[in-house]
Amino acid sequence: MLDKLKAPKGANRARKRVGRGEGGGSGRTSGKGGKGQTARTGGSIKPGFEGGQMPLQRRLPKRGFTNIFRVVNGITNVGDISRVFKKGETVDAQSCAAKGLVKGAKGPLKILGDGEIKFPLTVKANLFSKSAISKIKAAGGATEVV
Repeated sequence: MLDKLKAPKGANRARKRVGRGEGGGSGRTSGKGGKGQTARTGGSIKPGFEGGQMPLQRRLPKRGFTNIFRVVNGITNVGDISRVFKKGETVDAQSCAAKGLVKGAKGPLKILGDGEIKFPLTVKANLFSKSAISKIKAAGGATEVV
């Protein structure tokens, strides 16, 4: 029955009546704060504006540059690999990312030699430290440069 349709309870609220005296809770400045630019409609101050004073981002000296060609290696240690992987498994960038050793598999993977490894693993990575190669080979594993 279309004539009996009604909005659910709480759907329609009465509008806020401002400027009707201090007793109403929204008198005097009508919820707009003090005087001046910010009390006006459309009156907003852009971020960083300091009232005409030279802003902080312009007062500070500019130094250096950002190298957009910088390559960030995903690094992990031999000890971490031996803790996470089991005997005879293959270690590569995707498996390291899946097990949480490196964040994502975007850049090249580098294996460092910190820690101990007791069982053989096949490790496929872009870069190895000399100590990592020696520890993996001593445990009977194999290293493969991708």
